[in-house]
Amino acid sequence: MKHLYGVTTAMVTPFDDNGRVDLGRVEKLTEFLISKGVHCLYPLGTTGEMFKLSVDERKAVAETVVKTAANRVTVYIHAGAMTQEDTVELARHAAEVGADGIGAVTPAFFGANDREIERYYAAVASSIPADFPMYLYNIPQCAANDLKTEVAQRVADKFANVIGIKYSYPDFLRTNEYLDINGGNFSVMHGTDRLFLPALAMGCDGTISGISCVYPEPFVAVYDAFKENDLEKARKMQKIAIQYCEALRNGSNMAFFKSALKLRGIDAGHMRAPQLDLTEEEARDLETTLAGFNEKVRLVFDL
Repeated sequence: MKHLYGVTTAMVTPFDDNGRVDLGRVEKLTEFLISKGVHCLYPLGTTGEMFKLSVDERKAVAETVVKTAANRVTVYIHAGAMTQEDTVELARHAAEVGADGIGAVTPAFFGANDREIERYYAAVASSIPADFPMYLYNIPQCAANDLKTEVAQRVADKFANVIGIKYSYPDFLRTNEYLDINGGNFSVMHGTDRLFLPALAMGCDGTISGISCVYPEPFVAVYDAFKENDLEKARKMQKIAIQYCEALRNGSNMAFFKSALKLRGIDAGHMRAPQLDLTEEEARDLETTLAGFNEKVRLVFDL
C-alpha cells in the first residue's frame, strides 16, 4: 500500500464562469504541480471546496486527476462527505478508478461523539478493499468534531488499511500522540503548512499542503533539504514558505489561491457560490505583495 509523504498538495477545484467544474483546468493544474516536483496529489479536500460539489462532480474530478497523473505521482482522493453513504460511494469509486488511496474527514458540522466517529470510520474502511489504504483526517476547527487519539488507535487496530492520518491543527502534543499509534508505525501528515519543518523533525511523513498548490517550490525545497540533513537550508526554505502562507491567508480563503495561481499563468477558474472571487482591489493588493516576495526569492526559485 502506498503511503502519503513529502509534499502532498491539496488541490483547488476550478469552476468556470457559470460555476461548473472545469475539468480542462483540473488537468492543467495537475500537470503544473507534477512539473514542480510535488510528491503526491490530494484533490477534493478542504482546499478543493469538497462539500460544495455533488457526488458526480467529485467523481469526475477524481477520475481526471488520476488519469492525468498517470502514475507519475501518488494520488489520494479525499472522499469525506456530509453523509456516510456519500463517503462510502466516493471511497469505492476512488478504488475503482485507480487512485492510490483515500482520505476521509471526520463527520462535520453536526456533533458526533467518539462512538459515532469510530463507527463512521469502520463503515468507510470496511467498504473498500482490504489492501486499499485510507487516511483519517482531523480538522476540528472546521469540522467541529475532534478525532481523539484513542479513537484513531481503535480504528487502526481493526482495519489494516487505515494506515495514517492528516492532522490540520497546530497541536504538537496531539501530533506526537498520533505518531505513537501502532507502536509508531502510523503515517502522520501534518496540514499546518507553517509547521512543515518542525513536523518533519517530529517524525511526520510530510505535509498535505494547500499553499503548495500555488507555490510548491519552497515546500519541495524544505523536504529535500531535510532529507539531505541540511537543516540550515531547510530553515531558510521554511521561512520563505511561511511568507507565502501569510500572503495567502494560510488557506482560510481559496479565492486567494485561485488569484495567485492566475498570476503564475495557471487559470484555476473561480470560486463556487456562496464564496466569491477576490475584488479587484484585493487582487491588486495580493499581486503587489507576491511580487515583492517573488523578487526576493527569484535567485532561489524559477517563479
